[in-house]
Amino acid sequence: MATADAAELRANGRRANLLVAATLVYNGVEGVVAIVAGVIAGSVALVGFGLDSGIEVSASAVVLLHLLRRGDEGESPWEQRAAVFVGVTFVALAAYVGFEAVRDLVTGAEPEESYVGIGIAVASLAIMPVFARAKHALAHRIGSRALEAESRETLVCSYLSAALLLGLGANAAFGWWWADPAAALVIVAVIAREGWEAITRKELCCVD
Repeated sequence: MATADAAELRANGRRANLLVAATLVYNGVEGVVAIVAGVIAGSVALVGFGLDSGIEVSASAVVLLHLLRRGDEGESPWEQRAAVFVGVTFVALAAYVGFEAVRDLVTGAEPEESYVGIGIAVASLAIMPVFARAKHALAHRIGSRALEAESRETLVCSYLSAALLLGLGANAAFGWWWADPAAALVIVAVIAREGWEAITRKELCCVD
């Protein structure tokens, strides 16, 4: 029985590694496309979304390295450190995007339409929740707080995709330029909260 349990743990560990690696690759492509499209359109929400993808790449890389070195050892001091790293990246991004969004609202900077950005938001809204729930389930099976924190970051990406879609869609359909920085502020609120929770959480939790 112990041998079977160990084999199952190793299998779940390999699945977790593959999921985190797939997230890393997807977010890398998504981030580059979103930032380029955001700069061209002058969209702070889209640029912020792309930067979030870049931070998710770094967080996924840290968690993947941790899982590979963790092996079958179970909980280790690196679990807390990796989870805190994910949280700190959230808070740093929230500060930057918040500043840019407020500045655009104050100055009245009007972004152009970005149908590429809308496409990115739709794709992420479809993909990220599936990845998040799969990683959450595996995090509990292998007992990894770092993977659970990363699964919450992936889930937050779907929230950000929804906010981005609303902002870009309202600007494209109705010319509501303020919807873009307003969507960015929604993104800031979500990522700041998740960042703080990732830093302060002491045990495995659940994906809402």
